[in-house]
Amino acid sequence: MPQLDTSTWFITIISMFLALFILLQIKISKHPFPSNPSSKNMTLTQHKTPWEIKWTKTYLPLSLPQQ
Repeated sequence: MPQLDTSTWFITIISMFLALFILLQIKISKHPFPSNPSSKNMTLTQHKTPWEIKWTKTYLPLSLPQQ
């Protein structure tokens, strides 16, 4: 039975990683990033919801028997 020749595996794997690294670098470099990121004013706004001012009734699920 012939032996499997693994002498070229190292250079194949290294060249594959190098090609993937170069492709990812090109893909990332073409991504548009904002040139001057500025912080936004993060003020919280209060919203009036109907359940804050009145009592809401909680119902049992239909699968539970009522006593």
